[in-house]
Amino acid sequence: MAIKLDKSRPICPQIEEQICILISNGTLKSGEKVMSVRELAVEASVNPNTVQKAFEGLEEKGLLKSVRGSGWFVGENGEKAKDIVNSLIISQTKEYLGRMHDLGLSNEQILNLLRSDDNE
Repeated sequence: MAIKLDKSRPICPQIEEQICILISNGTLKSGEKVMSVRELAVEASVNPNTVQKAFEGLEEKGLLKSVRGSGWFVGENGEKAKDIVNSLIISQTKEYLGRMHDLGLSNEQILNLLRSDDNE
């Protein structure tokens, strides 16, 4: 489970977001065991307490569940993960469009930019 972190943003929500994405796109399936807190902390080079807090946040949302003595498992609420990812998509798209408008681009210019083959 590769987690890519942006050091300019709080780490805990990024871990939650990325695990939501993995659940939403089916990479992590209901009932599947996830990496331990310690393993993920080492892989992501973050404090284990940060990972623990992220896992607990995901547990509150019904996306992960802790089984004492066995570890963390993907919950059965995959639709909730999809809803969270859709909300992220909408908010990040609005943020992007706002920045483009701040740069003076019209909606038509933004669409042309996105359609351009030169952006790949």
